[in-house]
Amino acid sequence: MVLAKRPAATEGTLRSWLLQGLQTDRKQIEHGPHVKHPWWRVMCLTGVDYFSTLGYQPGIAALAAGLLSPLATLFLVALTLLGALPVYRRVAAESPYGQGSIAMLEKLAPQWWGKLFVLALLGFAATDFVITMTLSAADATAHILENPFVPDFLAGQRVLVTLVLLAALGGVFLMGFTEAIGIAVLLVFAYLGLNAVVVATAIVHVLESPQIVVDWQRALSLDFSSPLAMIGLSLLVMPKLALGMSGFETGVAVMPVVKGDIAERIKGTRRLLTTAALIMSVFLIFSSFVTTVLISPQEFEEGGKANGRALAYLAHSYLGDWFGTVYDVSTIAILWFAGASAMAGLINLVPRYLPRYGMAPEWTGAVRPLVLVFSAIAFAITIMFDADVDAQSGAYATGVLVLMLSAAVAVTLSARRKRQHKAAAAYTMISAVLAYTLVDNVIERPDGVKIASFFIAAVIVTSLISRATRSTELRVTEVHLDALAEEFVNDACGEVHVIANEPHVRDQAEYTDKLRETWFNHRLRSSEPVLFVEVSVPDASEFETELHVKGEERYGHKILTIESSAVPNTLAALLLYLRDRTGSVPHIYFHWTEGNPVVAMLRYLVFGGGDVPPLTREVLRQAEPDLERRPHVHVG
Repeated sequence: MVLAKRPAATEGTLRSWLLQGLQTDRKQIEHGPHVKHPWWRVMCLTGVDYFSTLGYQPGIAALAAGLLSPLATLFLVALTLLGALPVYRRVAAESPYGQGSIAMLEKLAPQWWGKLFVLALLGFAATDFVITMTLSAADATAHILENPFVPDFLAGQRVLVTLVLLAALGGVFLMGFTEAIGIAVLLVFAYLGLNAVVVATAIVHVLESPQIVVDWQRALSLDFSSPLAMIGLSLLVMPKLALGMSGFETGVAVMPVVKGDIAERIKGTRRLLTTAALIMSVFLIFSSFVTTVLISPQEFEEGGKANGRALAYLAHSYLGDWFGTVYDVSTIAILWFAGASAMAGLINLVPRYLPRYGMAPEWTGAVRPLVLVFSAIAFAITIMFDADVDAQSGAYATGVLVLMLSAAVAVTLSARRKRQHKAAAAYTMISAVLAYTLVDNVIERPDGVKIASFFIAAVIVTSLISRATRSTELRVTEVHLDALAEEFVNDACGEVHVIANEPHVRDQAEYTDKLRETWFNHRLRSSEPVLFVEVSVPDASEFETELHVKGEERYGHKILTIESSAVPNTLAALLLYLRDRTGSVPHIYFHWTEGNPVVAMLRYLVFGGGDVPPLTREVLRQAEPDLERRPHVHVG
C-alpha cells in the first residue's frame, strides 16, 4: 500500500508548466532512463565534458608550467592512468547506480553526520558541474571572439556573449531537453577528428623544423640547473593542470544509461572509462608538446591569441582561417554541449539525494525549476569572474579534485574492509597524491574553496529549512505486516483501539500500568480489545521509509513493533493503513508529554520523537482532509 505521494501541479498555471515531468518514482530515478545505449555511445556523452577540456587545457598548462608544460602533462597523465582510472573502475563496480563515490561514503558515516557529509560533497559536486558550465561557455566565447570572421561590434563583449550562451543552454532545458546521445556521438567524433588533424599537422611542422625542439631544450637547460629540478617543479605545478582529469565523475554518473544488466553495466562503464582516459592522455601529451614549442609564450597571456584556445590558434596558423573556423565551430559546439552535460548531471544528481533526505522542496523533482536556479547561479559566477577561463580554472580543478579524493578514500576504505591489503595500500598512495594535488591547488588558487563553501552553505541551509518545513508530511511510502501482525489486524473488528507506548523495560507491569492509565484517562472500557504500538527510532536522519510492522504477544497483550525515522509520522501512517484495511476509523490514545514545547519540537526534528500526540494529529490533518475519515487522536 503506497501512502506518501507528492501533490500534482495545478493544471493551466505557471506552476503546472514548471512542475511538468515531476519525478515521483524513486525506483525509476535510481534505475535511470528506459532507453539504454552501448558503452561507446555513453562514452561520447561523458566525452563532451571530458574531451572538451582540450579546448583550454593546453593553454592553461602553458600558463601554469611554461616550458615545462609537456613534462607536467606527463605527470598528469600518469596520475590519470595509474591513479584516477583504477579508483573509478572500482567505484563503477561498487556503486553501479550512478551515485558514484558519494553513495559509497554515505554508508560509512551514520545518521546525521552521514547526511551532512553528503551535503558537503554535493556542494563540491555542484561547484564542479556549475563551473563546467561557466568555464566551457567562457572558452566557447573566446573561440567566437578570436575568429577573424566575427563582427567587430562583439569585440570586448566576452561577458555578454558568455551570458547569451548560458541563457541559450537554460532555454534548451526549459523547452524540454531530452538525453541526446546521438548529438554527443556526432560532436565527439567530429571534434576528436579535427583535433587529430590539428595535432598531426603541428607534429609535421615540428618534424620539419627540428631546430624548434633544440631551442626548447636549450631554453630548459638555461632556466633549470638539472633534470631533477625540472621534475620537481613539474610536480609542483602539476595540480594546476588537474582540470584535465574532469571526466571520471561524469563517467560513473551516467552508468544507468549503459545497456545491460548490472554486470554488463559495470563491464561497459569500465571500458568507457579506460578508453576515454587513453584517448585523452594521448591528446594531452601531444597537444601540450606542440603548443609549447610552436606558440610564443606571450600568446598564452591575457589578451594573447592563444589564451584559452591554443589548438585553435594552431589550426588557424597552419591550416588557414576556413579550416580554423570549422575547428572553432566544432569547439564551440562541444564546449556548449559540455555545459548541457553538466546541467544534465546537476538535475539528475539533486533528485537522487536531497528529496530522499527530505532536504529539498517538492519542486526539485522537476527539471525546469532546477534549470532556472542553476542558470541564475551560472550567470552570477560568470559576472563574478568576468567570463575569464584562467580565473575559473582553479575553482573547476578544486571541485574535480575533491570528488576524486573522495572516490579514492571510498575505495581505500572498501579495500580495507574486505582485507585486500595490497589494494588498500595502493589506493592509500593514490589518495595521498590526490590530497597533495588538492591542497596545492587550494593554496595556489583558493577561489574554488570559496565557491564550494558558498555552495555547501547554501545546500545545507536550504536542506535543513526544507527538512523542517516538510517534517509533518506522512513520509511513509508503504506498510508491510509480518504474519502475526496480519493476524492481529484481521482479528480486529468494530472500532480499532490503539495505545501508543514508549517502550522501556517491556515487563508485565509496564503494559498493565499503561492499560490502566488509558482506562482512567480516556474512560476506555476494559472489555474493548486494544493493540499496543511501539515505535523505535534507530536513525532519525532518514526521511521517507517503508514500515515493516512486526507482531508480538507479551503477557497476554497484542503489540505491534516498528522501527522508523519519526514516531508521529509512523503512527499516522499505521492508523491510515488500519483504517483502510479494517474499514473502521481507528482511535489512538496518548498521554501528554511533559516539558518545553520548543525543545520538544527540536527533539522531533533531530531525534524523531518530541511531543508525539499533537504532531501525530498534525500529520493526520495534512494527510486526510476528510474529518469523518480521519483517525481519532485522544490525549489525556
